[in-house]
Amino acid sequence: MARILPSTITTGQFKKIMVYSHDAYGLGNIRRMLAICKYLIKSNPNLSILLVSGSPLLHSFRLPHGLDYIKLPCLNRGSLGEMKAKYLNTDLESTLKLRSELILAAAKNYQPDLVLVDKKPLGIQGELKQTIDYLKGNLLSTKFVLLLRDILDTPEKTVQEWQKENYHPIIESIYDRVLVVGMPEIFDLVQEYQFNDALATKVRYCGYIRKELGLKNRRTIRQELGIKPDEKLVLVTPGGGEDGYDLIHHYLTGVAQQQDKFNQQNIRSLIFCGAEMPPEQQQQIYQQAQTLSGVTVLEFTDDLMSYVNTAHAVICMCGYNTITEVLQKGRKAIVVPRIKPGREQLIRAQNLAKVGLIKMIHPDTLHPILLIKTLLNTLENPESNSSIHHLDFNGLPRVNNYLAMLLFDSFWINQESETALKSA
Repeated sequence: MARILPSTITTGQFKKIMVYSHDAYGLGNIRRMLAICKYLIKSNPNLSILLVSGSPLLHSFRLPHGLDYIKLPCLNRGSLGEMKAKYLNTDLESTLKLRSELILAAAKNYQPDLVLVDKKPLGIQGELKQTIDYLKGNLLSTKFVLLLRDILDTPEKTVQEWQKENYHPIIESIYDRVLVVGMPEIFDLVQEYQFNDALATKVRYCGYIRKELGLKNRRTIRQELGIKPDEKLVLVTPGGGEDGYDLIHHYLTGVAQQQDKFNQQNIRSLIFCGAEMPPEQQQQIYQQAQTLSGVTVLEFTDDLMSYVNTAHAVICMCGYNTITEVLQKGRKAIVVPRIKPGREQLIRAQNLAKVGLIKMIHPDTLHPILLIKTLLNTLENPESNSSIHHLDFNGLPRVNNYLAMLLFDSFWINQESETALKSA
């Protein structure tokens, strides 16, 4: 495998990146974009990054020097995909107008050298269009990069949406690069979504994002949770938690039914509800867990990697961030993917299960007995899956290199780095 060349800003002149993070559902997008921003700052000391997002939990994450954010009013996507204001008592149109004007004001004052856009080429319902038009008309040297996760949705739905929104010619005219943080061996986005030749030439597969090591080691976590040396830890996490109640409820019901077996096998459970789980559902989870031994329930952590690293097995959905963190650590995973409003998680789970990396349970067949039986069988199997070694987790250095190549606009860096990146 070819060495990934470091591309670091060393000129002494600060380069400015503006990052737009799609934020209409859950925490996946903001966690992924923050991981990229932190890596860019760490790799490039002369970089300044301004992140714009409506994520309600931006304030909960630790930010390094050189990275700051502007918080937009929150939007929310319902189970049918409909958009609305999440907290403000305002209609969608006026909320989008406010968000759009805030983004434009930020761009006018910040004057970015590069704009990194998450998922939506024109932002949510076109809220980036004014900003793009301004930058294209007034800052001709500003570069534009679109970042896509490994899977967007079903091919049928995505192709239809992209045709309806006229995304192909829009991306061709605006964006210098399209970076995909995934592997074509797992899901060939270009082929599945029928990208035309002009668009395909802009695409670069970067591999999955490798997250930073957790802040705490296993020994510290086990001590904090009071886990004895002979006890196994099962981590249950539904990500942001907005639709995670059923998964946790089924798990706790299964634990209650198999309490003797859990005690005999020294199995402890740690559950994160997720900060976006409705308070009344969290309360029901706490009450259900109080009747069980060996179960700890917490609301949220911004250091999930520490707990993934400590767990013997993880029960989760199949969002990009959570499952890549679990696979990065080589942990056994029982996955119940979300299937609405989009089927991105289902496709990811099916493809990863097909190559033997996870165990998948379809949410339509989710039952406490099936969930606990799958978990116990997984814990009893001592073999680790060697397929994990075939996953590419070089997403962060590749994204960094591609952005650095655009910022430097250096011919020799472009040529040498492109060759190394394509052959890696």
